[in-house]
Amino acid sequence: MHKSDLSYQLERFGLIIVWLAFIALFGALRPDTFLTWSNFSTIFGSEAVLVIVTLGLMIPLTAGDFDLSIAQILTLVSMTVAILDARMDLPLALVLPIGLALGALIGLINGAITLYFRVHSLIVTLGVGTFLHGITLWIGNSQTISGVHPMLMEWVIIQRVFGVPIAFYYAIGLAVAIWYMLSYTAFGQQLLFTGRGREVGRLTGVAVDRVRLTAFVLSGMLGAFAGILYTGTTGSANPSSGTFLLLPAFAAAFLGSTCIRPGRFNPWGSVIAVYFLVTGINGLSILGFRTFVQDLFYGGALVLAVMISQLVSGRKDRGL
Repeated sequence: MHKSDLSYQLERFGLIIVWLAFIALFGALRPDTFLTWSNFSTIFGSEAVLVIVTLGLMIPLTAGDFDLSIAQILTLVSMTVAILDARMDLPLALVLPIGLALGALIGLINGAITLYFRVHSLIVTLGVGTFLHGITLWIGNSQTISGVHPMLMEWVIIQRVFGVPIAFYYAIGLAVAIWYMLSYTAFGQQLLFTGRGREVGRLTGVAVDRVRLTAFVLSGMLGAFAGILYTGTTGSANPSSGTFLLLPAFAAAFLGSTCIRPGRFNPWGSVIAVYFLVTGINGLSILGFRTFVQDLFYGGALVLAVMISQLVSGRKDRGL
């Protein structure tokens, strides 16, 4: 194998190699606790919501936009589902589509403001996300809403395949769908062209604004789906439930762009990055490190991932 080919393969699979090294290290230090199927099934199942949020972020990022509101979409939809189901006693068959439609509507608003008023998506989605948080506190009276129908929990966390909650398989199924979209559909190719250069995309006939708007809508819907799963995971809705997911999701999205398809946001890289980060947090927790390590780990991973992503992108642009 040519040296450049070897270096590219190491770049593609470097994160997986480090992930396996982490598993080996923590396994050697705490084999009776870390190297158990119950621990790994917990890691895979409990972080399905984070995987879906990361996949949702990845779509507008591919188009060159940011969606800082996705965590608050999750929280608002989670609260809405809990209120409609537990307080108003509406059937889940009606509640769940309402939740997804709400996420799509918020994504549409994000995209419309960004595109029509030509405001940077970072500012728009930050403001919309803060506004949504206020709505969530208002409709939930700043309280946790419990009493969600057990059927939702049954099809999110209780049902298991090989001991892993079924929510994990929903996340993997979404990753497959997004991979297919980016690799084999016209919209996926237009999304990639838009992210590489909007003016170039327009010159090649891509409806750039429509692609960006669709990316925001998809992000909103995935945020809503994550909110539904979060409600099913806990059986309740908390007014601050999704806030803590934004930083690790961004860290995983950027870290994922350094592997599998280096220099490009991609679903499999994002999934691997999520479980790489979660494995690190899990291992450190088992070793007895306190909770502040989580913020140190996620924050450091985000900065490092952005730096590496920029280096990889710069090298690709130079054709190296």
